[in-house]
Amino acid sequence: MSNYALLLFVLRRLVVLAVLLVLISFVTFSLLYISPGSLIDILLGARPHTAATVRALTREYHLNKPFMVQYWLWARQAVQLNFGTSTQTGLSVTSEIGARLPLSLFLGVYSFILTMVFGVGLGVASALRRGSIVDRGLTGAVMLGLSTPPFFAGVVLLYVFAIRIHWFPAYGVGSGFVDELWHLTLPAVALAVTTVAYVVRHTRAAMIGTLDQEYVVFARARGLSSRRVLYSYLLRNALIPVITISGVILSSLIVGVVLVEVAFSLPGLGSLLVTAATAKDIPTLQGVVLLFAVVIVVANLLADVVYMVVDPRIRVGERST
Repeated sequence: MSNYALLLFVLRRLVVLAVLLVLISFVTFSLLYISPGSLIDILLGARPHTAATVRALTREYHLNKPFMVQYWLWARQAVQLNFGTSTQTGLSVTSEIGARLPLSLFLGVYSFILTMVFGVGLGVASALRRGSIVDRGLTGAVMLGLSTPPFFAGVVLLYVFAIRIHWFPAYGVGSGFVDELWHLTLPAVALAVTTVAYVVRHTRAAMIGTLDQEYVVFARARGLSSRRVLYSYLLRNALIPVITISGVILSSLIVGVVLVEVAFSLPGLGSLLVTAATAKDIPTLQGVVLLFAVVIVVANLLADVVYMVVDPRIRVGERST
């Protein structure tokens, strides 16, 4: 693929994704109006209801202006990472998100690495031993993993590995990279259970389809080693479908931290979102939801770009044959 074609594809996708983000931001802003109760009461939260605070909120959120003008002013501030003030703590929503974002990103990326390493590895092993006891066992494990919610997996892992046999800490985030990695292992595994099963299934199907291709048979007939056939022919082609879903997997893992962080009492974006929803902290909800939307959009864009770079047969505006 030429650099021009790749650039054109990225620009077209950016336009589409920008439109999508505008629509999502509009729905997110509308949370303020579809929530029960008056706008002033929602924005005040636990703060005292005085004439001065009402005037301050009216001025800060432009409540005396038409709806579309309010949305435009809010969106302009959101682009500048200004989402207003939390009604729970009275602190800036941006500072609240910034304090919790690193933990959620660490947990999401850790889960993604576990997903790709174990998902691809087990999928390849299952395909290469098709029909064996190993293959049947992994197939059954995949069905179990696909039907296990992250929250339930987290509770089970917490009880077995933290409470019963004390291999991992039951709470806390640790201090320092290694200690944090150790503390977040159980949450990352709980988050990755379903996605590992999903990747195993896709990798196995792609590998089995590639094993029957003529170029693989020809490579073996030429006397190439099994290792070279695996890395140069099988994986190179079989992993292309896995790359296409990698963006969805990464975004689902980062968004999926909500339930896992609650189960393990981790102070990340997931717990912030839950507490904000419980307290009807609309400014915080708007900031976190919009951030999750941006993560999903960017992750899928990166997956598409990597897909096109890895597979040179793909052309913009053309369907692969």
